[in-house]
Amino acid sequence: MKIALGCDPNAIALMNEMADYITKDLGHEIEIFPSDDPIYAHVATSVGEAVAAKKFDRGILFCGTGIGVMLAANKVKGVLAAVVGNVYSAKRACLSNNCNIITIGSQVTGNMLAKEMIAAYLGSTFVYNERSGKKVDAILEYEAQH
Repeated sequence: MKIALGCDPNAIALMNEMADYITKDLGHEIEIFPSDDPIYAHVATSVGEAVAAKKFDRGILFCGTGIGVMLAANKVKGVLAAVVGNVYSAKRACLSNNCNIITIGSQVTGNMLAKEMIAAYLGSTFVYNERSGKKVDAILEYEAQH
């Protein structure tokens, strides 16, 4: 897969470590959207636009808590972003919610947990089904109408 990565200045170290992990250990291609801009919305919307345009299969964003970049990315039409804090949520972000971006907080997440969450997310594939498909459809229908 081709993965877009971005962060604010609070999360550069974690993003760089995860970039190495994603390429060397998981075997995915990445592109980093570098930013020394403390306004995390700028990098989050840039990554969101690239993922929504299907230039990348998925995106991963990092900031202090993961919340700010999630909020900003979700303003981009076509983005479904979820902040994750455990492996189960990272997996379900894809399996149940078809999220094309996850966000991780560098100040609240250890490096090993971040690796496990990323592996779970990138190792999952959304399969439309009766249980989850209609829920995602409702989100996308609302987005299309507003």
